[in-house]
Amino acid sequence: MQTLIKQFHSIFQTNSTPRTFFAPGRINLIGEHTDYNGGHVFPAAISYGTYALAAKRNDQQLRFYSMNFPEKGIITCDIADLTFNDSHDWANYPKGVFLHLMDAGFHLSHGADILYYGNIPNGAGLSSSASIELVTGVLVEGIYEKTIDRIKLIQLGQKVENEYIGVNSGIMDQFAIGMGKENQAMLLNCDTLEYKYAPLNLTDHVIMIINTNKERKLSGTKYNERRAQCEAALADLQQELKIRSLGELTIEEFEASKHLISDEVNQKRAKHVVYENARTLEAFDALQQGDLEAFAELLNESHISLRDDYEVTGVELDTISETAWNLDGVLGARMVGAGFGGCAIALIEKEKAESIKQQINKVYKEKVGYEATFYTATIGEGAREIQITEEV
Repeated sequence: MQTLIKQFHSIFQTNSTPRTFFAPGRINLIGEHTDYNGGHVFPAAISYGTYALAAKRNDQQLRFYSMNFPEKGIITCDIADLTFNDSHDWANYPKGVFLHLMDAGFHLSHGADILYYGNIPNGAGLSSSASIELVTGVLVEGIYEKTIDRIKLIQLGQKVENEYIGVNSGIMDQFAIGMGKENQAMLLNCDTLEYKYAPLNLTDHVIMIINTNKERKLSGTKYNERRAQCEAALADLQQELKIRSLGELTIEEFEASKHLISDEVNQKRAKHVVYENARTLEAFDALQQGDLEAFAELLNESHISLRDDYEVTGVELDTISETAWNLDGVLGARMVGAGFGGCAIALIEKEKAESIKQQINKVYKEKVGYEATFYTATIGEGAREIQITEEV
């Protein structure tokens, strides 16, 4: 923290004392590709995230600097002109938050100097953009002395992503980052925003995040294709069923009506969504009862469904998960995120972590040709101001 404060003074050439804010990244424990199908997700905030050091200015200038993109230098704009600008690159995320907060009626009369530093691994799919949005929201709340309803701030973060940046993402990322609790995961209904927490007590276990280090060039087009296939399956079912989304169906209801889905591939896609939603609800119950083994078995089943029914895994994610399943000390493993790259997670015994990592990496390198990267995450609090002495 002291290093970041020195950097702040050096970069902005100011003696102002900045306040420090933090927003985590997130992992989704289970509930993959259910969010846009009206189902449940089960995310948790993690210890990696984005720091922002901020001090209000006396003029109208907003100055942004990221230690992750030092080559971009200080990006400057006027608080009265926050239009999207391609040349502002990453800084469009915080600019969008300022703009949407002002549009929502929050009067911000002065500019600010803001230094960002993120330790979320690049390209890992742990939601660095939502982390930047939420840390900007809480710093505005702090340095401008505003009270912003947390759910409204979460929705505003999604709005920035959808309307300002132009990415059609759901609300899970912002929600997990804004509402995270230490050692707890949250079951979220993406349609109604109803949520509840379950304890994730990992005394003798850790969640290992395993980055495939594969560029996800396919995921955008395949993601849109999967959404379209789910919509087609839903339309077929709606000929006879009064449902608004696949997430409303129980497994029994789906099995009784799946013949209505005319296309065999679309039927498999819908099957994944319905069964995954049921698994997510079961996972919540398993953690409520402290049953890590039952929870881990659901992680394995999730990966198999994503591999066989939704078909979004690929050799990299399959190699990691399937290798992990056969190792002593691994309770469960699965791919997370959109698929075709990104990360897997594994629930493992803490004392065997180093051995498990080496074994997975050996098989992965032999099969894929390059190494994976491993991170051990703790489950932490959501976006907040932090004190200099606080360890994050």
